[in-house]
Amino acid sequence: MGLGNELWHSPDIIEGSKTITKDSRHIVDDQKSTRVLIYSHDSFGLGHLRRCREIAHTLVEEHKNLSVLILSGSPIIGSFGFKARVDFVRIPGVIKLRNGDYTSLNLHIDIEQTLSIRSSIIKHTAEFYDPDLFIVDKEPLGLRGEVEDTLRLLKSRGTPCVLGLRDVMDDPDLLSNEWERKNTAPALSEYYDDIWVYGLPQICDPLDGIDLPPSVQRKMTYTGYLRRTGGDDVPMPVLEKIDEETPYLLVTVGGGGDGEEIIDWVLSAYESDPDLPYPALIALGPFMNSDLQHDFQVRASKLPNVEAITFNAQFESLVDRAIGIVGMGGYNTFCEILSYDKRALIVPRTVPRMEQYIRASRAQELGLVCMLENDGKRDPQKMATALRNLPQQHLPSDVVVPGLLDGQKNVIKLADNCFKAKLSKLGLIDKLSNTN
Repeated sequence: MGLGNELWHSPDIIEGSKTITKDSRHIVDDQKSTRVLIYSHDSFGLGHLRRCREIAHTLVEEHKNLSVLILSGSPIIGSFGFKARVDFVRIPGVIKLRNGDYTSLNLHIDIEQTLSIRSSIIKHTAEFYDPDLFIVDKEPLGLRGEVEDTLRLLKSRGTPCVLGLRDVMDDPDLLSNEWERKNTAPALSEYYDDIWVYGLPQICDPLDGIDLPPSVQRKMTYTGYLRRTGGDDVPMPVLEKIDEETPYLLVTVGGGGDGEEIIDWVLSAYESDPDLPYPALIALGPFMNSDLQHDFQVRASKLPNVEAITFNAQFESLVDRAIGIVGMGGYNTFCEILSYDKRALIVPRTVPRMEQYIRASRAQELGLVCMLENDGKRDPQKMATALRNLPQQHLPSDVVVPGLLDGQKNVIKLADNCFKAKLSKLGLIDKLSNTN
């Protein structure tokens, strides 16, 4: 299936108004050392961390003299492997409660004290690391404004600052109200040189509903989704019921902190229909409540064709070997579905954000995935039917969407332009060009 010429992206122009130059790679490699700083608040889940890690790896693979430092509040960042010249600074963790408030994850101190510590670490790291590019993931001012002092510092030094956004943020009305309450929009004009959207406008405009001046709109560039690679050379974890030769459905809920309903629904389907043709490998996620984890593992242990694990840092290997994916449709899961060309059944959440529902419904319209809405009843037979049909769905690659997985190569081009812009401000471009 094709989606028409209106979806075509010129190879020389990424969606937006900025031309991507092709001759700036030498600008980075001619420098003694180029430094990128990435901020990810990571109050909950794995999405922000995994996206930032992917971008960091992309940049160091492209440039041998480039290093990336990630600022993260994720409590499990140390469980992931990082390529050479990528490192991280772990700032004190916070967690978002179901009522929307934040609290310190491990420290028994007031949240305001925790945020002050985080803000201080972020600013002092930036001050001494002195990056050539600062990328902020999702939150323009950071968690409760903790990055604003750092943005102000780096702008005074002429450091390019970029806001990186996933393809979908939230329902436009909800996002507009949230940003108005936080007074977020002015930061896009005051601090940021570019806004990179890691997706395509055919799926969503993440800032739809926000009243932005044309000067800010011109900063936005749609990169395409971030292609995931690897997995085929990673050993399969040792499982009791599924071996390397057995085709399986992978059920994933990301970090797992809010995935209990889909896990319960899938388990109920296998309990009610023991003749489902393919076994299920369920990844519960490291942030799922421990009592829920235990209950689900007990239920899975009683089923001959269901296996449950908590967490695997080499998750791509599980995706690569699966014949189909069942998930909630977060950004990283969607990238993996597209990258590994997997048939997928998406059961999106709608609380506290509409992000997953918007992404899943639009992707279904394009023919990339199938969506099953959670009506609250979670009829086991309804899920069982969907699981039976999953292996017969179209592959995502049956749909032609130009630029769909161009995220990495376009991030490289955009970053190179930022490095070039900074050197130009310092008057070094002509000097470097004359030496080549």
